[in-house]
Parts: sequence; C-alpha cells; structure tokens
Amino acid sequence: QVDLMESGGGSVQAGGSLRLSCAASGASYSRSCMGWFRQAPGKEREAVATMGIRSGIIVYTGSVEGRFTISQDNAKNTLYLQMNSLKPEDTAMYYCAASEDSLCRSFTYWGQGTQVTVSS
Repeated sequence: QVDLMESGGGSVQAGGSLRLSCAASGASYSRSCMGWFRQAPGKEREAVATMGIRSGIIVYTGSVEGRFTISQDNAKNTLYLQMNSLKPEDTAMYYCAASEDSLCRSFTYWGQGTQVTVSS
C-alpha cells in the first residue's frame, strides 16, 4: 500500500511558476515508477511526467517539455514537479501516482490531487 499526498497547487498568472510536491509513504517496492498526471474539466486525464525510480528515465508530455521538471528527494520520500512558464492550458487538477511497474505502464496508487489554475 502506498499513500500519496500532493501539495503546492494554487492560482497563478500566465508566465508564473509553481512547484508541486507529493509526499509518499508505504512500501518502496510499490514505487518503482512515479509520475504526475493532470485532468482538466471535460478532458481525459493525461500523463504530464513520469520517472523510473531506479532507471532514472524521465518522460514528459510534449506540451510541457522544457517548462516542467520532475524530480525526487529520496531522503524525504517526496516527488516534485517544478512548473515554469505556466500557460492557461496548464489549468487542471494535478495528481501524483505511483506504479509497481518500473516501465511506468500502469499506475496503481493515486493521490487526491491539487488544483492548478493559470489565468491569462
């Protein structure tokens, strides 16, 4: 079992920055891959960034490449998403997720989400 708790969301103007945090607890083997997802109203959930914990392989969705950075602090069991140059289209509920699959193909554990709103 893995518990995930996101924080750091909020409202910001276009061009601004936010850093999301995800505090994780539970069996480390259940966290072979971690990622950030988002879902905007009326849209499907999409993967924003994923990170293989052991491999270090990071994948970003194209729309955030160069603007968002996923990272982890192993000592704090915390995953981060640094979001720069935010755009109104980044507005969504952001979720942290953990997977037992080191290839990040499916995610079992999910946080409650944190809202990010970007105004123009």
